[in-house]
Amino acid sequence: MTLLVREMLPSEAHVVSTYFHNATPEFLEAMGVDPTRMPPALIWQERIGQQYALPPERRAAVVALWLMDDQPIGFSSCDKIVYGESATMHLHVLHPDRRQTGIGTECVRRSAAIYFDMLKLKSLFCEPNAFNIGPNRTLQKAGFKYVKTHMTVPGPLNFHQAVTRWVLDR
Repeated sequence: MTLLVREMLPSEAHVVSTYFHNATPEFLEAMGVDPTRMPPALIWQERIGQQYALPPERRAAVVALWLMDDQPIGFSSCDKIVYGESATMHLHVLHPDRRQTGIGTECVRRSAAIYFDMLKLKSLFCEPNAFNIGPNRTLQKAGFKYVKTHMTVPGPLNFHQAVTRWVLDR
């Protein structure tokens, strides 16, 4: 099996919108996502395409696609970008049968390498829902260091929640 992690192409943006729009309410809640805050699929796809067209120093977001034998198995996105300084990443394994297999750890490592190189970062943060055990374990295994657990609204799709902040420094 061949694992490849690379920047997502605009033509592949449907992977992101399909993942969120097809998720169960219970799964969205575990991720801390408020379904009423999700944009329509086409808007989501247009936004990814618009970001892809910009030079890295002007981007507000970057998306990395995770492929196993040329088939999408997950993705990571990066936002809150301060070029040359820091950004915040998110991680998603598409299919439940791929979760808790360890594949996410390697995909997170490779995604982080893309973000560090492309955006010239010094620090990369991630703030998963504090009660969502999977991503918290994955980040620790991938070399991220625990910073703190706190209450916040971590992103535009999220509701107010407890999150665990992790950091990976270059």
